[in-house]
Amino acid sequence: MRVEYGSNIYRIFCCFDEGNIVVLFNGFQKKTQKTPLKEIEKALRLKHEYFDLKKSQENERRSN
Repeated sequence: MRVEYGSNIYRIFCCFDEGNIVVLFNGFQKKTQKTPLKEIEKALRLKHEYFDLKKSQENERRSN
């Protein structure tokens, strides 16, 4: 997602979860054309953590 605020541009990594739920992971101020690899890796790590936690919570509910 791209957001402009004043003369600044921000990027927010996000994905959809179950229909119309949008999960926002991390954002940063964009200063160059290229997205920093560090920010991409952080977003992917947070995405995996989110879905892993969600899956373990669903499994826990099923076992109770």
